[in-house]
Formats: sequence, structure tokens, C-alpha cells
Amino acid sequence: MSQIVFDRQVAVVTGAGGGLGKTYALELARRGARVVVNDLGGSVDGSGGASSMADATVADILAAGGEAVASYESVATPEGGAAVIETALDTFGTVDVVVNNAGILRDKSFANMDMDSVHAVMDVHLNGAFHVSQPAFRVMKENGYGRFVFTASASGIFGNFGQTNYGAAKMGLVGLMNVVAVEGAKYNIRSNAIAPVARTRMTEDLLGPMIDYVDPEQVTPLVAYLASAGCAESHEIWTVGGGRYARIFVGVNDGWFAGRGEVPTAEDIRDHLSEIRDIGEFIIPMSSTEELQILGRLLEADGT
Repeated sequence: MSQIVFDRQVAVVTGAGGGLGKTYALELARRGARVVVNDLGGSVDGSGGASSMADATVADILAAGGEAVASYESVATPEGGAAVIETALDTFGTVDVVVNNAGILRDKSFANMDMDSVHAVMDVHLNGAFHVSQPAFRVMKENGYGRFVFTASASGIFGNFGQTNYGAAKMGLVGLMNVVAVEGAKYNIRSNAIAPVARTRMTEDLLGPMIDYVDPEQVTPLVAYLASAGCAESHEIWTVGGGRYARIFVGVNDGWFAGRGEVPTAEDIRDHLSEIRDIGEFIIPMSSTEELQILGRLLEADGT
């Protein structure tokens, strides 16, 4: 089969000054993409800022014969997100790929979580992805082509102690990815989310002995595929780390149907809980409309 190449497509990678983002930027450039390397250059908790991290990634790409430009804007504001995409348009004339990777950590237990930490994490992860992706989506819609990769996390999808702010932001990114996929489908815009496990500044104190087996480079091939023109998949969540690649999905079962117009009691719910919870058979809805069609089918079957 043919190689995956980007043939001078324009890719925006946020948080590309180090860790996972840097590996994505280098790989996309190696495969022919012109890359906007966005990184505020701050610390893991989001404080501070410097141009050195983005500049270093750009220098590596240029040294290898690729094309890249640095962007130092914070994605945490609408103006910053728009400026990232403006850099792509001003420098390269378009945008084809957005990898939303920028993130910070401010972990605390739920009882001790302060709102400054909530807002800061939400602003970078969830709002930041919105700020960058919306102006990019408009360009992609006009062009009839685009690829989005959003960075979710098992901490949001499944939960993790001490990460209520991070987990909420990451699960919010799944919702953002889903709607971008639905709205972008007819414009050849694919949208997917990954839940990566890798050794980075953000995880080096969290993964214990596993840290030696989860290289960032093991995540990169999946991102390169999802960002490529040959990727037909959209509206999906992918878990990746340590050489394992798999799919996470949200499904729904038929459950228990009380009957058309019926209002069951709390006791009825209790007594039918096994049917309500049974996931022996399920479907994976690709929109809220598809989920509602299950109810529509049951209502129709129960009609007279």
C-alpha cells in the first residue's frame, strides 16, 4: 500500500514545544506537512511563557528539511486561538489539520479543588481546543476538507482521583469532537479523539514504573494516521499507549420500556434494574438522533 504523506498540507499542532506535541509536529513535517508549532512555553501548571520551546521544535523541523513556523499565543483566549490559525493562513495560506494537544495540570482532590484551578485547566484544554478549532473549521468547511485530532484522557472518560478539573475538561473534548464530526461530515472533515498514555512533563510523576514503557513516539503513528487524507474514520475515541492501540466507545442498550405514556414508580425502576443495566446487546449511536430512534422504535412497536 502507498505511504501516508501530507504533500504540503498545513498542520497546526498546539502544545508542540515538547512531549507528545513535538513528536506529532516532527512526524507530520517528516511526511511533508507544513507545520504551525504552537506553544506558550509555560510550565506544567500553565504559569510563565517563553518562545524557546516552540522555536526549538521549528529548528528541528527546518534542520531536517521541513517547513514550519512558530506560534507563541495562548489558546486559552478566543483571540489567542484565532491568532494561531491566522499564523497558518498568513504563512501558508490555509489549514488542513488541527491537532489539539495543548494542556496543563493543576491536580487536587475534589474537596480541595479551587475555582482558579478549574478555570485554568478548562481554559487551556477545552476552551483552548474550541478557540483554535472554530476558526480552522470555517476554513476547512470552505475548502471541503479537514482533519481534527482532539486529546481526551482516560481521566475524563473513566475517572481518576485528584483530577476533577482535568477529567471534566477532557470529557468535554469528547463532546466537542462528536459535534465537529457530525457537522463536518458533509464537508469531508473528519474528527477524532485520542486518550494517550505517554511519558511527558505532565505524567512523569504519575505513571510509576510504567513510565519506562510508554514512549511518546508510540502515540505518534495513530495521530499521523488520523490526521491523514486516507483516514475514513471519524467520530471515534482511540486509546493509545505503550504499543497498544484500541477503541473506546459509548454505547446504549435497549433497556426496559415501561410502555407508551406510562409513568413508572421508583419501585418499578428498582424491580427492572437488571434490564435497564443489561449490556448484552447494544448499539453505538453516531448522533443524538440515532439514540432517539431507539425510543421511536419502541414507541412504534407499542402503538395500537
